[in-house]
Amino acid sequence: MFDIMSIMKTATIRQVLRDFGAVLDSVSEGEEVTVLNRTRPVARICPPRAQPPAQFRMPDFAARAKAIFGKKTMPNIILEEREQSKW
Repeated sequence: MFDIMSIMKTATIRQVLRDFGAVLDSVSEGEEVTVLNRTRPVARICPPRAQPPAQFRMPDFAARAKAIFGKKTMPNIILEEREQSKW
């Protein structure tokens, strides 16, 4: 299916459509596959770049509210706002 003579693997659009699983197997092994439309390269399928896992931290909403509103608590702020507005 692939051009074995070259260092970089190539496949035609028809080959990719017919056997996409084999293309993905090659890519998952670290190979880069160039997709050809006749003899002209039109796309390149390559494995993803390695990225370190991101550490997710929840924001400290209570500290943020305290910095914005001072010593008032959020439930009191909401109650005051409801009392001031007319529904």
